[in-house]
Amino acid sequence: MSADVFSDHRHGETLTLDPARTAVIVVDMINEFCKPGGAMVLPGYETLVPQQLEVIEAARAVGAPVFWVHDVHRANMRRDREWVKRTPHCVEGTWGTEIIEDLGARDDEIHIIKRRYSAFFQTDLDMTLKDMQITQVVVFGVVTNICVRSTVHDAFFIGYDVVVPQDCCAATGPREQESSLYDIATHFGIVTNAADVVASLKDGLALRQV
Repeated sequence: MSADVFSDHRHGETLTLDPARTAVIVVDMINEFCKPGGAMVLPGYETLVPQQLEVIEAARAVGAPVFWVHDVHRANMRRDREWVKRTPHCVEGTWGTEIIEDLGARDDEIHIIKRRYSAFFQTDLDMTLKDMQITQVVVFGVVTNICVRSTVHDAFFIGYDVVVPQDCCAATGPREQESSLYDIATHFGIVTNAADVVASLKDGLALRQV
């Protein structure tokens, strides 16, 4: 990944994931954004699922917790902030807010309800991660340039080591995908791929920027 003059002032960091300190955060892989009939469907979500499952299953195998983030909005709000900018979506209690069946989310895993783009904004995600003594987060889902990126920013600001497997994310378009991953890699975390995340979790291999 090439760097511009400004962004090139960065460290050549590496990171090894410690299963005891790592959580996987799956952002908004819900019916509303993925399945036919959803209010805002992102075409091609199915291309992400195999890689996402690899990371999820690896996390489960080594005892790293999996967090499922649901975008959920109450009906009849006078001015929902997201609905100011976006088509009304993810109404509380509807099919659209449920995690897609493809990923096999479990009830005994942690489910986070968010009302804004970031999974950290006024939710108990940070408190829960800290109670579990988590310092490293692997973040992926949809869409890269909105909810994934907002979550990554906040995770970095709060002090977590952030890893984003690029083949587990999709943006609203190729330009947005490339730009968001570039910015994450240069300013907020490590951008890698699912296979390397699995290898780091299972075999202790160091992650590097792709």
